[in-house]
Amino acid sequence: MPIIIELDVMLARRKMRSKELAERIGITEQNVSLLKSGKVKGVRFETLEKICEILECQPGDILIYEPESVGAD
Repeated sequence: MPIIIELDVMLARRKMRSKELAERIGITEQNVSLLKSGKVKGVRFETLEKICEILECQPGDILIYEPESVGAD
């Protein structure tokens, strides 16, 4: 997947647990876990906004684009 989610890195930098983030943004801890693992197909801008507000970061601190390498012939 070319979009890498580094939410766990930002949580570690802020010394915050997933449970606390989940409570503060109003989603389940399981959904935070799914988001951290990249097992989601999308995230609402509203949720991303809340995450960035609480972690005092930018979306680019959490979402990284890495293009897939194209195999040589």
